[in-house]
Amino acid sequence: MLKSQKLKAEKVFHEKTGIVKPEKLKQGDKVAIVSLSSGMLGEDFCSHNIEIGLRRLKMFGLEPVFMPNALKGIDYLRRHPEKRAQDLKTAFLNDDIKGIICAIGGDDTYRTLPYLMEDKEFTEAVRSHPKLFTGFSDTTVNHLMFYRLGMQTFYGPAFICDLGEIGNEMLPYTKDAFSWYIQEENRMEISPSQVWYEERKDFSKAAVGTDRIVHKENHGFELLQGEGKFQGKLLGGCLESIYDILTSSRYADEGEICEKYGIFPDEDEWKGKILFIETCEEKPEPELFRKELEALKKEGVFTAVNGVIVGKPQDEKYYGEYKQIYLDVIDDPKLSVLYNVNFGHALPRTVLPYGAQAIVDVNEQKIFINNG
Repeated sequence: MLKSQKLKAEKVFHEKTGIVKPEKLKQGDKVAIVSLSSGMLGEDFCSHNIEIGLRRLKMFGLEPVFMPNALKGIDYLRRHPEKRAQDLKTAFLNDDIKGIICAIGGDDTYRTLPYLMEDKEFTEAVRSHPKLFTGFSDTTVNHLMFYRLGMQTFYGPAFICDLGEIGNEMLPYTKDAFSWYIQEENRMEISPSQVWYEERKDFSKAAVGTDRIVHKENHGFELLQGEGKFQGKLLGGCLESIYDILTSSRYADEGEICEKYGIFPDEDEWKGKILFIETCEEKPEPELFRKELEALKKEGVFTAVNGVIVGKPQDEKYYGEYKQIYLDVIDDPKLSVLYNVNFGHALPRTVLPYGAQAIVDVNEQKIFINNG
């Protein structure tokens, strides 16, 4: 069977059978920590994040397990994407491990794809033994890989950034979101955080115990255009990661590899969905941001979806400029666009489950998610 035919067959199969959903975590469960992109978790300058993150996971009643290569550092993991992939496979084949937490993002997790997508033992384990998987940023590529394989994942907290947050406490809004992973309730309501936090300038051990600069939230969820109530199943990720997939703007072979494995959903798969999208810590200048949105438009995404949910820009950089560019590029006043939602790179952040049914109600300032 040709690769394109195989991917179409998988798509039909998943549409008929539905996306498989992992069980929630419970007290005493083992959770794997994986470094699928950047290997910074293994560097000395992250040792305090490890200590803090381990303590907080144990406070949730979870037992953290570092995969064999997760702590081998930036240089080693850059040179060995097959080791990163092996860690993910090992986690899936270990029945004692119930969840997987990404260390952080990065920019080249796509290099793990050949070692995973062509490993039948791994791909079969994904659907037969689904596990809760959480992370954001470059992890978008992993999320879309799992979506292709038919397993639900969660665009949410990561180990270094959230569990290893060096303030005295885990950010309350984010802590509540992570707590949802260990609650039996499948429904969730997302409301605007009452505050937002600036990104740190000092992540060193010397800064442990210092709180982030905090601001009152003055905007709430903003409806840029369209109806104030819309619904659909969630699909999306980090805009810069998606742009790299579509244009190979960062690595020359990224687009080819991602296309080979059907990582970016085709136009039919976007029909009726809610696109969730957010910008990374690079804070793209408006000219580049416009190009990124135009790349999505070229794929037919904005004509297919029922609505768009946009994450708060980190530090509110280009807050007003981005709003206008969304309106200009989409160029369809009937498409609902909700702006300034707390997910992705801006803090605090919530959880968005891939494939879950969501109802957006701007009047109530809520996003209702049914993951049953």
